[in-house]
Amino acid sequence: MSISEAELRATVKAAMTEALVEQRALLREIIEEVIEDIALSRAIDEGMKTPIVSREEVFAALDSQ
Repeated sequence: MSISEAELRATVKAAMTEALVEQRALLREIIEEVIEDIALSRAIDEGMKTPIVSREEVFAALDSQ
C-alpha cells in the first residue's frame, strides 16, 4: 500500500502539530535556550571589542557596587 504525496504531507503536518501541542513546554524551553545562546554570543562579541582589563580592576568594580 502506498500513499500519495498529499496524504504524506497531511500526515506529517498532523503529527508535527500534535507533537508541538503536546510538547509545548519542551518547545518553550528550546526557544528560551536558543534566545539565551544568541544573547550570550552577542555579549561575547561585544566584549571582544572592549579593552582588556586586569582581574583587580574587575574585582574593584564589583566591590564598588
